Amino acid sequence: MKSAEEIREIISKLTLEEKASLCSGNTFWLTKEIPEKGVPRIMVSDGPVGLRKQDNIEDHLGMNESIKAVCFPAGVGMAATFNRELYGKMGETLGEECRAENVAVILGPAVNIKRSPLCGRNFEYLSEDPYLASEMATSYVKGVQSKHVGTSIKHFAVNNMETRRFSASSNLSERAFREIYLAAFEGPVRNAKPWTVMCSYNRINGELASENKYLLTDILRNDWGFEGNVVSDWGAVSNRVKALKNGLNLEMPTSYGENDQLIVEAVKKGELDEKILDDNVFSLLKLTFDAYDNINNSDDYTFDRDKHHDIARDIAAETFVLLKNEGNLLPLNKNMKIAVVGAYAETPRFQGGGSAHINCSKITGFLDACKENGLVDIKFAKGFSPVADDFNENLCEEAISIAKEADVTLIFAGLPDIFESEGYDRKHMSMPSCQLKVIAEVSKAAKKTVVVLHNGSPIEMPFVNDVDSILECYLGGQAVGSAQYDIIFGDKSPSGRLAETFPIRLEDNPSYLNFPGCKNNVNYAEDIFVGYRYYDKKKMNVLFPFGFGLSYTEFKYDNLRLSSENINENDELKVLVDITNTGSVESKEVVQLYVKNCDTKVLRPIREFKGFEKISLKPGETKTVEFKLCKRSFAYYEEIVKDWVVPAGTYEIEIGKDSRNIILSKSVNITSTPILPDSYDYDTITEDLLDDPRISDLVKEYIGKGNPDREKSEVEMESINEEMEYAGMMYSPLRSGLYFTGGNIRYDDIDEFLEKINKAIK
Repeated sequence: MKSAEEIREIISKLTLEEKASLCSGNTFWLTKEIPEKGVPRIMVSDGPVGLRKQDNIEDHLGMNESIKAVCFPAGVGMAATFNRELYGKMGETLGEECRAENVAVILGPAVNIKRSPLCGRNFEYLSEDPYLASEMATSYVKGVQSKHVGTSIKHFAVNNMETRRFSASSNLSERAFREIYLAAFEGPVRNAKPWTVMCSYNRINGELASENKYLLTDILRNDWGFEGNVVSDWGAVSNRVKALKNGLNLEMPTSYGENDQLIVEAVKKGELDEKILDDNVFSLLKLTFDAYDNINNSDDYTFDRDKHHDIARDIAAETFVLLKNEGNLLPLNKNMKIAVVGAYAETPRFQGGGSAHINCSKITGFLDACKENGLVDIKFAKGFSPVADDFNENLCEEAISIAKEADVTLIFAGLPDIFESEGYDRKHMSMPSCQLKVIAEVSKAAKKTVVVLHNGSPIEMPFVNDVDSILECYLGGQAVGSAQYDIIFGDKSPSGRLAETFPIRLEDNPSYLNFPGCKNNVNYAEDIFVGYRYYDKKKMNVLFPFGFGLSYTEFKYDNLRLSSENINENDELKVLVDITNTGSVESKEVVQLYVKNCDTKVLRPIREFKGFEKISLKPGETKTVEFKLCKRSFAYYEEIVKDWVVPAGTYEIEIGKDSRNIILSKSVNITSTPILPDSYDYDTITEDLLDDPRISDLVKEYIGKGNPDREKSEVEMESINEEMEYAGMMYSPLRSGLYFTGGNIRYDDIDEFLEKINKAIK
């Protein structure tokens, strides 16, 4: 690795044009090299779920073939594992593949919040909850970078739809920005230190992310301490010089020298300080040399696709979420007469489209897995086309025929590739009508029915009450069929949990009226109330709540205890709870911690997800789970002071199975420093004055002066009740004393009072 002095020595020998050239890519995936000056090039590659290295014809959307690689489960499924270690292991595996293929930086993870079920890239993203997304992404970044390969956490920031993604402005409050959309990035940046951050295409409150100083410099670097490089999403740069000034290090892909020349001209005209360019080149060269040295020491790394396929199988099994299991139908006995319906059992949908698309080394569907395990006496009917939404009467009749003869019928259904992909958003939450028709007809004929789903985001389920079991498999990667075999026949117990709420219908979603917005503006009117925060506050019925998932066993929650019942806002709170497997099957449980917010005048969600642990328990085994909560576990972002604030009061520490199923709770009292104004003026209302303990006695005295006791007229008594009178006083500004105190208060009185209280709070 080059020292700082060596890098600066190289920079001193570069021409202005050469320095500018290093600020953009050479091709779609390669940085520029200047061999005669000792500057090598490095390769980056798509691949949150697998390596999409393109050797020859390069493109961004996966249209041209890449090398044979292993496709792991999509981000939606990885979040559903609620398993930090597992996501870290996947990261390590991808890091090994990158080393073997001389890839320096892999572009991922994708952590944008799932604001709407319609976002076309929801299959890539992790969760509607920023804490879960943050924790899982941190593990992934650490896993990849443990192999000395860089990550590029994306898309920074507030990139929650594909419609007009190059031009749309995500318009939102500072509080929602900080609490929901930035929080998913903050944890990984602070705790895992990704080598790069990829800025998004969109505007944020009117300004492009690639040029946004507040985002890229003030928050990312100055607030969070990021020391790596900001890379543009491919084609995200509009004003290259402004972007450079405001914190964008590397433009990707190549602009064929056009934007490099703009940098040169800006320096020559005095519009850009050459020191800014030099510092930028220093940062880029540090990344380049560190990565290049690692790549040249990768002889011990091999890309064993078969071994990694088996890892993908083990991971996929934990991504599945058992949504329904009436009569404990699952797991199935292998001796049952089984009918399998649905094209996805034969040719599974296991990955999303666009830049995440992997050229798989091999693909295992459910029928393949059955054959590999000697389970050949299974009747199969295609039922429907895997790509078109055309109902075929003959295919349906064939499916009904085999279902009538079977003990149980498995229907493999879901969303076709064209329904969800990078580049465009969904228009609805429906499955193809032909599939729904087959499910309806087959479930009527079958003795027992299991629906096995393949989709990257929530769907409406009109069949939910008509079938016995539902297994959500999301997009499970290339080994999905083997993992399905493991779960369906009980070799493993399902342990996935929903990382997003499934609403009953699209119209229930909090973003429904503001997605995808109007032309180039989308207003985040739901503010902080995203996902379960909204549904729980509204007490709205949902199809399946955040955190939901069933198992093949039962768990007992007991003995919740807190390290203290009274803490200061800066104290750590330890939470312990005992979990026992009371069933007969070894399985994993996701223990979830929520903080139920205290009752204050600050508008907040009912509860917020603030902790989780996944544990494996044998039948009869008990384990103690420990959580540690800090100030941020109880805080909200206060725009007035531009900082995180904990309102004093009593909070409930809740342990549950999902956001709607709280098993245990205990109270903790928190004392904190109140946020109080620096001064008051004519427009300050009485209620706000009384809320300030520094001046409350002075305020009461002043109120008494302006409202001397007097008898009310008969008309007043009839028209003004006590509540109206009280509200009128509490919501009145100081200046109203001129009009409603019968002349008892004049401007001189108000000025004297303001001087007194403003002096008292200094």
